[in-house]
Amino acid sequence: MDTNEITHEILDSAYKIHSKLGPGLLESAYQACLVYELRKKGLKVEVEKPLPLIYEEVKLECGYRIDMLVEDQVVIELKTVEAFTDVHTAQVLTYLKLSEKKVGLLINFYVKSLKDGIKRLIL
Repeated sequence: MDTNEITHEILDSAYKIHSKLGPGLLESAYQACLVYELRKKGLKVEVEKPLPLIYEEVKLECGYRIDMLVEDQVVIELKTVEAFTDVHTAQVLTYLKLSEKKVGLLINFYVKSLKDGIKRLIL
């Protein structure tokens, strides 16, 4: 499955969850549901994947964690916030750089219409 097909499946599942549950729940609830839906589709999903910071010969276990990594290709960062800020975008871009992945999805379930809560980021 290529990256575009994976992101399509992720977004399809996110829309399904948002339409059934609506906004207003905790991030952890949406995460559990999204993991369930993606695994039901046969996708490999890693949750709260540790992400070390490596600088030259120094490896720092800084406590960074990717919310979800799907098929070892797509980084997902989930939010339940009023609106995205530059910090949210920077967080995903940093995770992409540190993990050496190319595509990230920033998904905010707190919005009335999920299409307003999706940001695709590419390195």
